Amino acid sequence: MERPDLNYVRDEFANSIAVKQAILEDDAMTTQIRDLGHLLIDRYEQGHKLLIAGNGGSAADAQHIAAEFVSRFNFDRPGLPALALTTDTSILTAVGNDYGYDQLFRRQVEANALPGDVFLGISTSGNSANILEALAACQQAGITSIGMTGRSGGKMRELCDHCLCVPSDDTPRIQEAHIVIGHTLCAMVELGLFEDPRN
Repeated sequence: MERPDLNYVRDEFANSIAVKQAILEDDAMTTQIRDLGHLLIDRYEQGHKLLIAGNGGSAADAQHIAAEFVSRFNFDRPGLPALALTTDTSILTAVGNDYGYDQLFRRQVEANALPGDVFLGISTSGNSANILEALAACQQAGITSIGMTGRSGGKMRELCDHCLCVPSDDTPRIQEAHIVIGHTLCAMVELGLFEDPRN
């Protein structure tokens, strides 16, 4: 068995950069990200909140993004309401036990989301059953939904109000792009709502 060499390391970085470069050169996608940043600014100005969910690495991304909104991103400012639906083990195990794993996020959307709120569902395949159920609940309740997924969009494409499809089929590369998009949206919201003390 041969250990990966320096070229392997370089290739990993090059492949990650290539996906982000493809997004940078895609006017439609960068415009979509800008428009979603503006949507979030509008909703926060109206007193609404952001709910985020995903599985596995995408669950960690949901928590990461929620933390940036609630705490701070680039500078100190008031916290913004954002909930990661992946963190409460009592809720997760109760819903999983009583209703099934597919209902984990739907149940929380039904309990916590109000019209005007925004739900962000993250799934690299676009086919995670519990994300699809949450998106269906958003449709029924009038909750605006954003999906972050991979190239195909999967079944999410038909259920989301807005679907950000990262141009890759490779799960790690998709996840890396998702966190850059999450950071960009958070930075936009900060700048749109608060004075930057660094200027």
